[in-house]
This record gives sequence, structure tokens and C-alpha cells, in this order.
Amino acid sequence: MKWLLRIIGTLLLLTILAVCGAWLAFPWYAQSLIDRLTAGKGITVKLHRPGRPGLSGIGFGQLDATIRIKPDSCVTTPSAFTLKLLNGRLSWKHITGSATPTFRMQLDADSVEVLQTPSEIRFRQANPRLRARLDLLPSGGLLPSIAPDSIAVAVRHGQAEAGQLHIEDISYDVLLTRSNKWVQQPALFRAESLFSGSTKTPLSGFEATFGLQRHPSKPCTLTFSNCSLQLSGIKASTPKIEFNLRNKRMAFVLKIGNVPLDRFSPDSGPASLTGKLSGSIPVEYLDSTIRISDGTIDAAKGTAFAFKTDGTKISFDAGRKPGGPPLIENLNARVTLDATNGTVSVIRLDSLSARLFGSRIASTPARYDLKSGATAATISIDKASILDRIRLTGEFSGGMNGRLSGTIPVRIDRNGIAISKARLTAQGSSSIRQKLPKQSSGADELFSKTAGREVLWEITDPSITLNRETKGTLTVNATLKSLKRKTGSGELLLTSPKGSLTLFAYPGKPSLVTVSDFSAGLLDGTVAVNHMDYDLKSKHTETLVQLNGIPIQSLLDLQGASKLSATGTIRGAIPVVLDNNLFSIPEGRMDAEKNGLIIYASTPEERAAAGAGMRLTYEALGNFFYSELVSNIVMTPDGNSTISIQLKGRNPDFQNNRPVNLNLNIQQNLLDLFRSLTLSSDIEEAISKKVLENSGGKKKKK
Repeated sequence: MKWLLRIIGTLLLLTILAVCGAWLAFPWYAQSLIDRLTAGKGITVKLHRPGRPGLSGIGFGQLDATIRIKPDSCVTTPSAFTLKLLNGRLSWKHITGSATPTFRMQLDADSVEVLQTPSEIRFRQANPRLRARLDLLPSGGLLPSIAPDSIAVAVRHGQAEAGQLHIEDISYDVLLTRSNKWVQQPALFRAESLFSGSTKTPLSGFEATFGLQRHPSKPCTLTFSNCSLQLSGIKASTPKIEFNLRNKRMAFVLKIGNVPLDRFSPDSGPASLTGKLSGSIPVEYLDSTIRISDGTIDAAKGTAFAFKTDGTKISFDAGRKPGGPPLIENLNARVTLDATNGTVSVIRLDSLSARLFGSRIASTPARYDLKSGATAATISIDKASILDRIRLTGEFSGGMNGRLSGTIPVRIDRNGIAISKARLTAQGSSSIRQKLPKQSSGADELFSKTAGREVLWEITDPSITLNRETKGTLTVNATLKSLKRKTGSGELLLTSPKGSLTLFAYPGKPSLVTVSDFSAGLLDGTVAVNHMDYDLKSKHTETLVQLNGIPIQSLLDLQGASKLSATGTIRGAIPVVLDNNLFSIPEGRMDAEKNGLIIYASTPEERAAAGAGMRLTYEALGNFFYSELVSNIVMTPDGNSTISIQLKGRNPDFQNNRPVNLNLNIQQNLLDLFRSLTLSSDIEEAISKKVLENSGGKKKKK
């Protein structure tokens, strides 16, 4: 009996020594055990710096694993997942009360990184945790078999990247169970933000519910439900996205529902947005191509963009009119993603067209290089009903008419947006009313005496060419068929006016506006301004107005001179100063371009009542062929002006055609001319006064 006890004692000692030896040697043969367990299962696991197991767990420095997925009828390309865990610990705990021995396993680590190939999608998460439940079942052998019951992973604050695209703050609950045949059931996926390189994109707040189960009728289709995202604060959603694993086709209808635009209005400033937008955009992705088919974006009644200036509000009504078309309909586009080494490097816009307020707009093909950040395209507009949606209220009121057509070449790069030779035209006439404000002083403000009166501006057939540099300089070359200014007592017509307007050319002076190369037909002649810098803030400018080919008779008709008639034309250079609405002419000059004829039609009563000297003057001016006509003009800011006229010439019917010199000085308020566009016969009165002076008589008061 003693020998039996000695044998048992020896065996126990050997067992203890073997266990201790195995425990001590575990770090050296742990990899061999793992290789045996994973052999032939498409899984490769490498364990680095394993620790010695304890009663409740074991730690390790790093674990690398590769899982290979074989192609099937849906996924024809083999793929692999490479996993790296750093500073991990595997712990276990026995669960009591089960029919079979059951253990709860937990795997913790400092970080995990997963790379999926060939898509090169990389996922990272700090402090991951995996939970599993294992059942030990009889195997008929010495050791029981291990039967996993469930595996759960809670993804929190994860990150994913594919090329230059980065998705931040990912959350998703993975739950695989034996009862569901190890198929992931639907769970909510969230991703807070999307980056391109280091730049945050407008896309954020993506949500979708999805799992890996497949419907028998669509065995290769994954379904994402209740999907939504934020685009620059606008929430877009779709009830369902279907993704075909075989041909990589994705299809869904993007819904935009009643997005309030006032949230995009600045807290302060002249611009504002009101109203709501909604829309429905069908999207399909197949073979690296995105297609949008028959999309619609609608604006609710009251949707408008407004811009306020001093005394005037400009608004654009984008809302749908009763029985009218939506803001955008028939939106069709095709975008292709070109990849290099599995990473998208170029985005191509193959086609884009839509109907804007019922009129067609389109874009030429464009190519966006993600590396250079540059693209260029030309947008065309065909008779769009845009101008009639512009409204003016305040000092200026009314609206625009006509359909807008043209082309807008646009280039975008990392420096900004540039527009080169955009051409826009609108056939038709628009009328704008200007309500002239009442001033406290009647003589110190431009047009001040027209308090309570209105001016009607008529614009016909506008056409513009627009250029914008990336630094912000905006140049508009505009032409009109005509520009007419009407008041209750007359009108002034400019024919074929054209010129250039430059804004934001000087970063330090955003209020400075430059007018250049302006010209127009005026009174059958021309008026021109080569250059003018106008400061919107100080309301100051100095320029030179050039007149050419103005018929003298047209000027006389403008002033209502019924007794005077003349032939010939004048030219002039008139310096103009505008300072805070105070208008003055320092010293202007006009002269006749060639010889002409002046006739003063005196009445028989005037000749009968005139003395000898006066009759001589009437005779001299009755058929006066002038060889020189020179005038000088000076006007002070209050509108009072002095016009000096020098006339030299002959009358063949007067004293054997002897030379005659005549000097006239006319004093009047030119602002009255601008207000009423007509004057009484100041020139005639000046001539009569000159006649009386020459005759030594006195003019009778009427």
C-alpha cells in the first residue's frame, strides 16, 4: 500500500511540475497552439509578447490577425481583413447556473486597427472591447469542444479612412449570435463628420440602420433603412438605400423636407433669407458613376433672398407661384469617380441639366482634380424667368421684366472662384420708379426741389459681360438698347448706353466702385466718361464728362427756346465733382465742331417796339452764320451757374456782311434743368437783354 501512495505522490508531483513547466514555458509555445487551432480555417494569427496565463486571464503586447474571405456568387473578388491589437488582455469568467459549462470572455486593448483589401479602407478605434459567450460541450474525447454562443463589439468614437476621405466619430453595435446564424442584425450606424484630407466637408451627422441579412428575393442586396445626413446644416434623408454586392450598384431617393432658410441668414448685415426648401432627388451609383434622374427642388411660398441698401430693398422671390413650375425640376446629372491605385483622384461631371422656373439650364462637362483642387465648366441659361422675380421697394420700386439667357464660364481652384466672359442678355423693357426724398433744405441737395415727385426709369434690352477674378475683383460690361428718365415735365433719353463697372478691386477700399469706358447717345450726339472712381461710403467722385456731336437745336429744344433755331453741333469737356450728393462743375467748356447758322425769329411787335440799335441786333441775328461758338460753364454745389457764350460770325443780309461779335452771359440754376428737364427761355432773355443794352433802352417788365 505504501508503494501505491508513493506512486500517486510521484505522479502528482510530476503533474504539478508539468503544469508549472507548461505555465512557465507558455510564451514560447503559445504561437504553436494558435497555429494548430487556426490551421485550414483561412485565419492567420500572430501573437507578440504573450504573458503567462492567470486564473482569470492573460495579457499580450500585440496581436496581428488576417481573415481571408473567399469569393461567392455575390462577391466575386476575394478580400481580406488585417487586424492589429496593441496591449491587449483576454479575460474569462465562469457563468454559473447553465446546463453546460459556460464562460464569458472579454478582450480589451489600447487600440485596434483594421485594413480591408483591396478597397484599402482602414478603421481605427481606441480602447476597443469584445465580449463573447462560450459553451463547453461534450466531444466524446478527452477534451470538450468549444461552442461560441454570441460575440458583441460596441464601436464608439471610431475612425475610418479611404484615400483622402476620413470619417470621424463612428458608432455601431456589432452583435453576432448562434441563434441568428452569425449574421449581423439591423443596428443603428452613426458618423458625425467627414473630412477630405485635413479639411472638414459640409457633410455631417450621417445615420442609417443596417445589418448583413439578405432577403431571399434579393440574395446579393444589402438594405440600409432610415438614412439621413446633414449637408451644411440641411437635413437630407432617404427611407431606403439598396446596395448590390455583385455589381456594386447603389440606389436611393434623397429627400429634403421643408428646410428653413432663415437659419442661413447672417445675424447682421444687409442680406437675408426667408422661406423653406424641399426636394426629391433619385440617385444611382454603379461602376464608379453617380446618376441623378429627374430630381426636384421646390421653394415654398414666401421663399426669398433680400438685400437692403440705404433707402432701397432688393428682393428675389424664389417661391412657387400658383400653377407655376418649381424652383428646379428635371434635374439630371452624371458624375464619374476616377480612381488611381484604389483612391479617387478625379471627379468628372459628364453631364448636368435641369429646368429653372420652367426654363432649361445646363453645364458643359467638367473635371475636378482632387490634388490640384481645380475645375472649370460653362453654365448655360435659356430664357429663364428670373428677372420678373426681382422686386424693388423703398426709394426705388418696381420690378424687372424679360427672360434671361446666356453662358457663365466658371473656374474653381484653391484660390477661389473665377468667372471669365460670362454673357447674359434679357430682351424686354423694365420700369423702375424712383421716389425722390424730401430734403430739409431746398437748395443744397441734388434734385432736392422735386420732393414728393417720382422719376420713372425705363431700361430696354440689357446685356452684360461679367468677369470675376479669384481675388474678388468683379467687372461688369453692360450695354442697353436705351435708358430713359421721365418726370412729369419731360424726359431724357440715352440710346445704346454701354460701359464697365468694377467692384472689389481694392481690398482696402471695398466701397470704391469704378466706372470706365461709358458712352451713350444723347440728343442725337454722344456723351462719354472715360474713368470715374466713386466711393459709396463718402459719396465722392471727380470725373470728366465728354460731349460730342450734340446738335445745338436739340439743346435749344430742351430749354424750350421757341424763338431760336440753330444748325451745327457742339463738343465739350465738363469736369464734374460729386461730394455727398453735392454736384458742381469747376470749369467746363463747350464749342461748336464746325460752322453753322443761328436764326432769332423776332416778332413784328418786337421790331416795331424796338429802337434803332435793337432793330440792328434783331437784323444781325435774323440770319447769323457763325464761324466760332465757344461757351464756358461754372456751377456751384447749390446749382447756381454762369454760362458765358462767345459768338463770332456774319449775316450776309446785314451791313454788307460785316463781322459781328456777340458775348452772352446766362445765369441760371442748372439743378432746375435736371429736375424738370426743361427751362424757360433764359437764352432768349439773355439775347433780349443784350439787345436792350446795345440800344440803350430798358426792358419792360411783364
